[in-house]
Amino acid sequence: MIIKLLIGFFAGIISGFFSTGGGLILVPAYMYILKMNSKKARGTAIFCILPLVITSSIFYYKNNYINWKLATLCAIGGTIGGFIGAKILKKLPERILNITFAIFLIYVSYKMINS
Repeated sequence: MIIKLLIGFFAGIISGFFSTGGGLILVPAYMYILKMNSKKARGTAIFCILPLVITSSIFYYKNNYINWKLATLCAIGGTIGGFIGAKILKKLPERILNITFAIFLIYVSYKMINS
């Protein structure tokens, strides 16, 4: 139970600090520390991300750090994309999901370092 609380605590700190929603921490932690399969790890992370995002959003709202027009448009697109992504998730083999996720993380890391 302590490990699970620490994973959530760490994801919350990362979410508040980097605005990631915690998924970049939760999915690998669930897979490699808690030995959860990747599809269950992703589903569980999505459920856990909502409270992290709400908590961080309150801070960003109070400090006027939200571009409401952009946020609204991205939220609409994200809702549609999330639905489609969840449908695709159940059809893809775990190995493909893991490789795709790793490539995505490497790409984003590279772009952030070189920006």
